[in-house]
Amino acid sequence: MASVTLSVSTVKPLGDRVFVKVSASEEKTAGGIFLPDNAKEKPQVGEVVAAGPGKRNDDGSRQALEVNIGDKVLYSKYAGTDIKLGGDEFVLLSEKDILAVVD
Repeated sequence: MASVTLSVSTVKPLGDRVFVKVSASEEKTAGGIFLPDNAKEKPQVGEVVAAGPGKRNDDGSRQALEVNIGDKVLYSKYAGTDIKLGGDEFVLLSEKDILAVVD
């Protein structure tokens, strides 16, 4: 999986791609043990902050995305491209890599 650092102000995904802000990973275990940075698992939950216009159908029309900006989503563990933007972590992934919308 690729990791990219950007120094831009906005990102506009194309097609059926979604730009997700990654939620913070767990700082300690259920037993109260604090985890160092290298022992933390990559979170699979984040909030959609930008979305493309949707996949183009064979007839040229657009198929709307099933997720909206502001939705909290669960995505595949090794999906997408990790992006660091202004100190925050994001992942740019295809809509097919989103597994569920969570509350």
